[in-house]
Amino acid sequence: MAKRPVFQEVSDPTAARPVQTTGMIDARPRGARRAIRAWLAVLFVLVLAMIVVGGATRLTGSGLSITEWKPVTGAIPPMNAADWQSEFDLYRQIPQYQELNRGMSLSEFQYIYWWEWGHRLLGRVVGLVWALGFVFFWATSRIPTGWTPRLLSLGALGGLQGAIGWWMVSSGLNEGMLRVASYRLATHLGIAFLILGLITWYVLQLSRSEAELMRARRAGEAKLFRMSTGLMHLTFVQILLGALVAGIDAGRTYTGWPTMGGEWIPAAIWDGTLGWRNFFENPALVQFIHRMTGYLLAIFAVVVWLRARRSPHPVTRGAFSVMIVAMAAQIGLGILNVIHASPLHLALTHQFGAVVLFAMILRARHHARYPFETSIRGAIR
Repeated sequence: MAKRPVFQEVSDPTAARPVQTTGMIDARPRGARRAIRAWLAVLFVLVLAMIVVGGATRLTGSGLSITEWKPVTGAIPPMNAADWQSEFDLYRQIPQYQELNRGMSLSEFQYIYWWEWGHRLLGRVVGLVWALGFVFFWATSRIPTGWTPRLLSLGALGGLQGAIGWWMVSSGLNEGMLRVASYRLATHLGIAFLILGLITWYVLQLSRSEAELMRARRAGEAKLFRMSTGLMHLTFVQILLGALVAGIDAGRTYTGWPTMGGEWIPAAIWDGTLGWRNFFENPALVQFIHRMTGYLLAIFAVVVWLRARRSPHPVTRGAFSVMIVAMAAQIGLGILNVIHASPLHLALTHQFGAVVLFAMILRARHHARYPFETSIRGAIR
C-alpha cells in the first residue's frame, strides 16, 4: 500500500469553491445619490432665495399687496392697465392702505406688488422643481432604498408651507391689522428653516455611501453630537425670535447697544394691558428676549467649539471652527442691524447669515455623528 505524502492536497482541485459574499454594509450602493444631491442642492438655493426675498417682502411692507390666494392663475401678473387698477383697488380696501398707505400712487403699489409676486413665484418654482425631480427619480427607480419617504416629506412640507403662507397673509387683511400677525410670520419662517435643515442633512447623508456612514458612525462622538444638537435647537429658537422681532419692527424701536434706550432692562418691557400678548406684540420685551437668547447662544456655541477642539478627527474640528466663525459673523451683523435700525441691506444680510449659520451647525453636527476616518497620513474621504 502506497504511502500518501503528508502535505498532499486531498481535495478535488476541479471542485468549485463557494463564492464569498459580503454583508449588506458592503453591498454596491444603489440609487443615483450624486444626481439626487445635485437636485437637492438646487432646492436648497431656491429655498434660500425664498427666505431672502421673503425678508425683503416683509421689510418693504409688500406682504399684503396681493390680497387673494390663487395658486395657479396667480402666477400670471397684471398684463395691462386695467389689470393693475383692479389689483390696486383690491389693495385699497384693506386696513394697511387705509390707515398707513393712503394716497399711495399706482407706481408705488407696483413696487411692493412685484416683491410679493416674486416671492410667490419662487414658491411655485420650488414646488415645480421638487415635483419634476421626485417623479423622475421615482419613475426611473433611482431613489436609494429607504429614501422615498424622506424625499416625499419635502414636498409635503412645501405644500404645507404654501398654505401657512396664505394663513399668514390673511391675518393682515383683517380689521385693525396693519401687518401680518408676528406669530404666523414666525411659523412661516420656521417651516422654511425646517425644510432647509432637512435638505442640508439629506445632502450630507448622500455625500457618502450607507456602508461608509455605518463605519463612520462607529467612530462618532456621542457627547459632541448631543451638544451640537442642542446648539441646533437653540439656534432654531433664536431664528423664530428674530421673526417675532421683524414681525412688529421691534428691531427699529431700540437702536442702542449694549443697552436698550439707555437702560439695561427697558422700562416698557411689560405692558399690563397686553398680558401674555407682550411676548408677541411688545417691542421692548420681544427685542430684549432676542438679545438675551443671542448672548446665551454665543456662550453655548463657544462651549461646544471648545469641546470640539478635543476631537481626534481633523475634519470635525475644522467643521466646528467654521461654525464658530459663522456664529461670530452673525452676532456682529445683529449688532450692526440694531445700531443702524435694520436698513434693508443689513437686515437681508443678517437673514442670509442665519441660513449660513444654521447650515454650518448642521454640517458640524453631521461630522460629530459621522466623522471621516483618520489615518497617519490624514483624513480618509
